[in-house]
Amino acid sequence: MSTETLLTKTREHSPLTVREQISLPLRMSLPAILAQLSNVIMQYIDAGMVGSLGADASSAIGLIASSTWLFHGVCQAANAGFTVQAAQSCGAGDHRRTRSLLHTSFLICLGLSLLLGAFAAAISGRLPIWLGGSGGMLRGASSYFLIFALSLPFFQLCELCSGMLQSTGDMKSPGFWYAVMCLMDVVFNFLLIYPTRDLTVLNTLIRVPGAGLGVAGASLGTALAHAVTAAILLFRVLLRSPVLKLRAGERHRPAGGDIRRAARISLPVAVESVMMTGAYVVSTRIVAPLGGIALSANSFAVTVEGLCYMPGYGISAAAAALVGQCVGAGDRRVCRKMAWNSCLLGIGIMTVTSFLMYLAAPWIIGLLTPVEEIRLLAVRVLRIQCFAEPMFAASIVAAGALRGAGDTLIPGLLGFGTMWFIRLPFSLLAASRSGLTGVWIVMAAEIGVRGILFLIRLADRRWLDRAFHDRRPAPSGSGPS
Repeated sequence: MSTETLLTKTREHSPLTVREQISLPLRMSLPAILAQLSNVIMQYIDAGMVGSLGADASSAIGLIASSTWLFHGVCQAANAGFTVQAAQSCGAGDHRRTRSLLHTSFLICLGLSLLLGAFAAAISGRLPIWLGGSGGMLRGASSYFLIFALSLPFFQLCELCSGMLQSTGDMKSPGFWYAVMCLMDVVFNFLLIYPTRDLTVLNTLIRVPGAGLGVAGASLGTALAHAVTAAILLFRVLLRSPVLKLRAGERHRPAGGDIRRAARISLPVAVESVMMTGAYVVSTRIVAPLGGIALSANSFAVTVEGLCYMPGYGISAAAAALVGQCVGAGDRRVCRKMAWNSCLLGIGIMTVTSFLMYLAAPWIIGLLTPVEEIRLLAVRVLRIQCFAEPMFAASIVAAGALRGAGDTLIPGLLGFGTMWFIRLPFSLLAASRSGLTGVWIVMAAEIGVRGILFLIRLADRRWLDRAFHDRRPAPSGSGPS
């Protein structure tokens, strides 16, 4: 039975077998996991290809990484306010309102990305200095961030189109095209980072053209990959999606109620993103005084850990779409089941990935650094974190399920509270006594507490009561037009 058939059964309140209840979150999660992994791989591509240019080039990207996360997080938060409502209206069968939300989201979210991009471009020259950069890394960091700032609307459009397609149940298109975007990033980087050069392929000398832009070439390559993918996904949304595509003669005006509800959903997510990014910056500053070995080991371990938890974010995206559609369909029982099934699926998959990561840690870290002291320390702290990954999955996927129901304030407070009142103060104490190992033990403990709190929130049915109290039913006679 196809994914669309299963989604239709949930909208029509048809009973689902236990196998179907487990199968639906898994089917929707797999393409979303692919999309999330593609994002991580693109970061590895930039870092790896630029790394061959020397230490200053690598440091330039690392210096402004947290700033790019901050702007990306705000853009994604703005999208969430509309994609959550789109999933709910699609679940209610009110496809006209879904398209209205799409048009409104283009107006609001792209306008926001233009403002953020202009602001980011204005500070690009000074930002590396504010972040403590010096020497040869400054010029590269500034140029990388300037191109990133100018390409922010393309990123916003990619994420918005992807989120809207996922809200209608189409998880495959974003997953496929994000994977293609990853390949495009490799090609563009290959042509833009390095100068024209001669390569030997199968004993044949081939002259390969190149722009020789260095760090700026990496940012431009990523920007072009996002621009092409945004155009493809926009074509898919406006001309191919059964729910979202343009209808002749249909006109849409921004609805004040939709915008206010989007703000109510998005603002807590945006604030949480800003505060969490700030916390990561503070965490780096706590580790920095421990020395170069500890700082490098911490950076490598964080990088490798991303491979472990990215599946959780893919399942979280699927959970948000599933729960949103169930809320729109008005089925409390299935809504709760899908939230819990998604959460258990995430815990199960990340338990497996953490076990594999524990075993493979020496080999993976060994690929990133030949320095034995760094490798041993990175492996040690990464293995500590492996024990926390199942609860990390609980917090990630539960947050997605709750977001699908429009519940973002309490989850945002939970994430903010554990990060700023548990991880940061206790990491500061642990760093002075146990070094980097102590910091990662605290991190694992904080993630465990956060996961438990999110599971308690998911078990508390008040989020469900509020979602169905605020639910906007489909107008009489609405259907899949």
